[in-house]
Amino acid sequence: MTKSVCVFCGSAPGVHETHLSMASALGTLLADRQLQLVYGGARVGMMGAVADAALARGGRVVGVMPRGLERYEVAHRGLSELIWTEDLHERKRQMAERSDAFVVLPGGFGTLEEALEVISWKQMRMMDKPIVLLDTRGFFQPLVALAEAVAREGFAHARVETLFTVTSRLEEVLPALGLGDGE
Repeated sequence: MTKSVCVFCGSAPGVHETHLSMASALGTLLADRQLQLVYGGARVGMMGAVADAALARGGRVVGVMPRGLERYEVAHRGLSELIWTEDLHERKRQMAERSDAFVVLPGGFGTLEEALEVISWKQMRMMDKPIVLLDTRGFFQPLVALAEAVAREGFAHARVETLFTVTSRLEEVLPALGLGDGE
């Protein structure tokens, strides 16, 4: 049963307000459904937007941040819990262990790396947690095309649609996580 959702997203806001709006809407949705948010621990950018929205609705928010990134990502000091790790590997391990599902919002190379790692784990049958790419403004379409090419060329034995769900609609996130309707 899903009680905790990990959100991977950027510590930058991006150039389109749509990205920040979707992050805030996702944070609100998770809190309203009493789902714990686990994320990277920053108070800026997409990370700050999803965390602040969840906190504003009374949600439980757990941030996980490597000490070496504190000066760049600006740790959020108003969280339910802030976990410090020694490095990025420990951060990802903590986030995965504390989560029952993953939602990926737009972000930079770190976000993409986190998403690809959990997709790889699922493809290698190291975990079977749902993964949703929340595709605002078509951000993930190049990644979807690449994943399809990887499978088509015989470098992945799983069909892409069995590894992750792609949606641009917030109301489709919860059903994709196995949580009924998105209302």
